[in-house]
Amino acid sequence: MPLNNPQECPEVDAEELAWITQTDMIEVDRIMIEDLRIDLIQMMENAGRGLARVVKEQSSAERVVIGAGSGGNGGGGLVAARHLVNASFDVSVVLTQAPEDMTPVPAHQLDILQRMGVPIVDSADGADLFVDAIIGYSLKGAPFGKSAELIEQAAGAKAIVALDTPSGLNVTSGETPGVVVTADATVTLALPKTGMRSSSHVGELYLADISVPQSVTTAFGKPAPTFGTSGLIRISSN
Repeated sequence: MPLNNPQECPEVDAEELAWITQTDMIEVDRIMIEDLRIDLIQMMENAGRGLARVVKEQSSAERVVIGAGSGGNGGGGLVAARHLVNASFDVSVVLTQAPEDMTPVPAHQLDILQRMGVPIVDSADGADLFVDAIIGYSLKGAPFGKSAELIEQAAGAKAIVALDTPSGLNVTSGETPGVVVTADATVTLALPKTGMRSSSHVGELYLADISVPQSVTTAFGKPAPTFGTSGLIRISSN
């Protein structure tokens, strides 16, 4: 599912980018929110827009199901759902928890979708394309409960696009302590993660611009990414 227009989505060799760990990404988020006052809702909007852009390349997808966790990763998936509905996709959402258990910013995104009349369903069965926004980079041990169930259901979709990382993948080590999503494409955020580099679960790897300043990304030892007009880069391992 590559985006083929180099002006919209340039291809960058993996060696040209810095690769970061979970700990690094936690620090990036801290700098963004505490030091720079770039709020989570702003980053979430950018992440969801980039995710939706990649999903839209799958024009054959008739039914898109968004699997959304309770935190920031889930919120990005819910933003993508809004953009996809506005692009006339048939979209429904599966949550890994009750709406009242979501953290505040993702709960805000869910409220928007509910006001738009987007269906909230119980299962991903029958999805042509599944959007994995279940866990994100904060994985702690093996997925369990509704998250694990949803990861297993996702395998039945014709295509899968993951946000930031395939759920169940340790972004630092690449280990999979339990069930894991095997994506056709992954839209990672800020910088690519070390655990994705040789993982068979990632598929085509994209980097989305979520408005992280160059001063932050260059601190990890490589030049800042230069995004195309779509706000995306495709990362090549060749």
